[in-house]
Amino acid sequence: MRLDNGRESNNIEDRRGGGPRLGGRGSLGLGAVVLALVAMYFGVDPSVVLDLASGPGTAVQQPAGAPPADDPQAQFVSKVLADTEDTWGEIFRASGGRYTEPKLVLYSGATGTACGTGQAAMGPFYCPGDTRVYLDMSFFGEMQRRLNAPGDFARAYVIAHEIGHHVQNLLGTAERVSRQQRSASPAEANQLSVRMELQADCYAGIWAHHANQSRQILEPGDVEEALNAASAIGDDRLQKEAQGYVVPDAFTHGTSAQRVRWFKRGLETGDPRQCDTFAAASL
Repeated sequence: MRLDNGRESNNIEDRRGGGPRLGGRGSLGLGAVVLALVAMYFGVDPSVVLDLASGPGTAVQQPAGAPPADDPQAQFVSKVLADTEDTWGEIFRASGGRYTEPKLVLYSGATGTACGTGQAAMGPFYCPGDTRVYLDMSFFGEMQRRLNAPGDFARAYVIAHEIGHHVQNLLGTAERVSRQQRSASPAEANQLSVRMELQADCYAGIWAHHANQSRQILEPGDVEEALNAASAIGDDRLQKEAQGYVVPDAFTHGTSAQRVRWFKRGLETGDPRQCDTFAAASL
């Protein structure tokens, strides 16, 4: 992935100094983390499990600043974020809109968010309440070790997917789906969540398409890395690995095949109108 000459974003908040931590008497053990991961596979908000496991403690917020200049991982994240800003800025301007850039927060362990306490076991996530993407970079190591999804473009795909959720927030999709989920059955709410996640995958492909057209970022093997990462985090594959069987009604992100399919649609077309997973008869 060619980002050497790319600019770095000014929208990085580094909260890792000293390590954000949970205050109070609670502490997290391995069992709580495993429960949180299982909860996530079944469509349950893992923060509920983690907050219960940690007791009545509260998140202690560390001061945020720019990441250090000698941190190559942080520089990589910053350059990918900057590239998404340039890409979506251009797309919004072309349609007569204005792209509002999100912040991306680097943290270690746990941190406070407008959506509750963010913790590393939750993986990267977007919080519409404060328009921030939260990333504990230990997740990249988990991608390589546990999910067998290494590579710089695989990491970029993860960031671009979360930025896709920010685009959904700006377009009003997130609020509309949230309203529908409040009156839906659990299975119906999960299906809406799947369509949200697959659209974010498609938007990640949109970014890759335009970024490569404008700045030639892709190198041989990059697309395969992203497709491998999308496949590795499909609900069917994760459930099979976690419990030995698959429960489709509990899917919240889509199958491996679906995630690959929608990322490829965005990558191949470069047209956000092709990412309407909510109108699709088949995912």
